[in-house]
Amino acid sequence: MRALIAKRKSTTRDPAPSKWRYRLQRWMLTPTFVATLRLGIPLALIAIIVTTFFSDPDNRAMISDTLAEAKTSLQHRPEFMVHQLKVEGATPQIEEQVRRVVQVAFPISSFNLDLESLKTNVSSLNTVSQAVVKVGEDSNLVVVVTPREPVAIWRDGSVLNLLDTEGVFSGALETRADRPDLPLIAGEGAFASIQEALRLFERAEPLGPRVRGLVRIGERRWDLVLDRDQRIQLPSDDPSAALDRIIVLNAAHKLLERDVAVVDMRNAARPTVRLTTEAANALRRVSERRVDQ
Repeated sequence: MRALIAKRKSTTRDPAPSKWRYRLQRWMLTPTFVATLRLGIPLALIAIIVTTFFSDPDNRAMISDTLAEAKTSLQHRPEFMVHQLKVEGATPQIEEQVRRVVQVAFPISSFNLDLESLKTNVSSLNTVSQAVVKVGEDSNLVVVVTPREPVAIWRDGSVLNLLDTEGVFSGALETRADRPDLPLIAGEGAFASIQEALRLFERAEPLGPRVRGLVRIGERRWDLVLDRDQRIQLPSDDPSAALDRIIVLNAAHKLLERDVAVVDMRNAARPTVRLTTEAANALRRVSERRVDQ
C-alpha cells in the first residue's frame, strides 16, 4: 500500500508552468504584444491589400486620373479664377509695355500663374525700377510698378533717350521739347558718367538758361555747351573746379558775355580763350590799321 501511494505521488503533474512557458505568458501580456496584436495585424493586412491593388497598372492610372480631375476641378473653381490684368503706378506708355510682356490668356486659374516669372519679365523693362506682381482680392492680376525717374536726356545721334540716376534707359522722346525740364547730354558713353554730368549741371546753375547741355569727348571729359555756340572745354580731372573758375571769372569780368567762342580749361595752369570768327576778324583789322599807321 505504501509503495502504491508513493508511486502515485511521483506521477502527479506539477501544476506550475515551466520557466520558458512562464516567460512566454508574461511576454504575451506586455503592452507591445497587445498593441501589435490589435494594430499590427490589421495594418499589415491593409498594406498587403493596398500593395496588391497598386501593383496593377490600370488601378494606378485610374487613381492618377481621379486625382488629376479632382485637382483641376478645385483649381478652376470661380473663387480661384483670374479674369483680367490691372497695372498700377505706371504711365500709359509703361502700362502698354507691361501688358506686352505679361503674356497671360484670361481667364486663368491663380494656381497656373507663375508670379515670380511674371515679375522677372516686368522688372526687365528699362522703364521699370521695381515691380510687384500679385493676385488681387477682386480676382485681377495686379502689377504694381515703380517707374524709373528720368533725370537727363541722352542724345544718341538723332535718338533721344531718357536716363535715370544710374544711367539706365528709362524711355525715349520724340522731341527735345517733350521734356524741357531735363538737362541734355550727348556723346559716346555719356550715359556711363551720368553722375558726374549731374554734378556739373548743378555747378552750372549760375549760368541759368544759357546752358544747353554737356557733350562727352573721347569718353573721358566734358564740353559744356552754352547758347550762342559757346563752349567751355573742361579737363578730365576735377572738371567741377575748372567750371567754378569760369563762373567766377564770368561774374567778375563778364567773360561769357563777350565775343568768345571757346574757353579752354583743359590745362588748368594755362586756360585759353578763342574768339568768334567775327571778333577775330575785327581784331585783325584793327591790328592791320595800327601797323599801317
